[in-house]
Amino acid sequence: MIPRYSRPEMSRIWSEDHQFGLWLKVEIAACEAWSKLGVIDDADMAKIRNASFSRTEYDRQFEETRHDLVSFTRAVATSLGEEGRWIHHGLTSNDVKDTALAMQLSDSTELLLSGIDALMSTLASRAVEFKHTLCMGRSHGIHAEPMSFGLKLALWWSEMRRNRERVMAMRDRVSVGMLSGPVGTFAGIPIEIENHVCAELGLKPAEVSNQVIQRDRHAEYLQVLALVAATLDKMATEIRALQRTEIGEVEEPFGRPGYVSKGSSSMPHKRNPELSERICGLARVIRSNSIVGLENVALWHERDISHSSAERVVLADSSLALDYILDLMTGIIAHMTVKPDRMHRNMEMTHGLVFSPRVMLALVEAGVERGEAYDAVQNAAMQALDQETDFQSIISEDSIISQHLDEAALADLFDYGYFIEQVDQIFDRLGIELNVSTTVLSTYMPGLVHRGKVRDTYHVSDGVLMMIATDRISAFDVIMDDPVPQKGVLLA
Repeated sequence: MIPRYSRPEMSRIWSEDHQFGLWLKVEIAACEAWSKLGVIDDADMAKIRNASFSRTEYDRQFEETRHDLVSFTRAVATSLGEEGRWIHHGLTSNDVKDTALAMQLSDSTELLLSGIDALMSTLASRAVEFKHTLCMGRSHGIHAEPMSFGLKLALWWSEMRRNRERVMAMRDRVSVGMLSGPVGTFAGIPIEIENHVCAELGLKPAEVSNQVIQRDRHAEYLQVLALVAATLDKMATEIRALQRTEIGEVEEPFGRPGYVSKGSSSMPHKRNPELSERICGLARVIRSNSIVGLENVALWHERDISHSSAERVVLADSSLALDYILDLMTGIIAHMTVKPDRMHRNMEMTHGLVFSPRVMLALVEAGVERGEAYDAVQNAAMQALDQETDFQSIISEDSIISQHLDEAALADLFDYGYFIEQVDQIFDRLGIELNVSTTVLSTYMPGLVHRGKVRDTYHVSDGVLMMIATDRISAFDVIMDDPVPQKGVLLA
């Protein structure tokens, strides 16, 4: 991914230098496992722990071998003496590569979860802020019924919560290592080596493998990233539509520090939804990359290398792009201008037609057959639409409608508050107001961990159970909607 769409921490995870560092960790951990089995003596192991990697030596070796892992192991071995012969003992290339890749995927996933948490926190805050702000709901691009603008944001929050669950589940399936030899039979390497290395590196051993960790795991990683990107695309598309001059209900941050201040090189008046358009564009890249992941699942026999070249591009690029657009969308939601006055003006644009469903329901409740009520209201609505006149005035003069609803009853129907009477219940069902504060806490959790304030974290359902270190006792702070399963066991 080009630097323009990359952020520093995700770039570090997918950098070549970091990859080499992870390869070295795997090699040394494997030697530690051999040492525990008594194959490598303590003196040699002490020296191997200080093994280092030289990029200069690697490049020199690569000129000869044209094989990255062979060049790497030779470069590491040259940093040692005779004990260098133990580097890569019993392993095949992908024992090292796939195990290191699993660490990259796991670290990448953690960073994406932080980005999702930050976005969810921002969505929750703004959803609550605009919970009772009325805007026009649209279907097929046409005015439907008024709704809460906060509800639109709450819907996005709910979808991101499902995405978070998907990412959590996917993380478990990609965080697996493998050191099982050339075709997965552990010939030449005891299974204890794999168990030790995976435990040391924070991975689970793959239950079964051949020469590679199976690519359905990597395909799932890309598919889940594509789903998250699809949600961001959906949000960005809506913001773009609502910023159209003819609608003008929201506007991306413009002219703020760090945001665009020029919309066009030739038209000084332009304030374009350029950030949302950028998100839509990068979401297409991420979705396209997910197809490559599916293509990589079917390999010849116990392995071919057709997946490798593609993965070097799509895994890093999708991770970098999603990390970038998560952060970009969080900024848009946090700083976008919302225009309630324009929303009200748009609702009034059709002269009361948005109340037609309520009038029809009132007629049915007054004893009119539903089809007859529908036709009567539709005829009045079409007349008001074609003549651009007041809908309430027309229905008050309609013989069928006025026969069942007097002027006072009709006037009561034309109340915008009707459309958001149950919005509080929807928010309660979501638990979104609770999450305005709790999601913020999970967003800052990495910092708390770094400062030693969190001893352990447990991911339970869609929440996080945090063990907070205090002076006298470990206190539990539960930041989730539902009770913690087996909380007593965890406390014990």
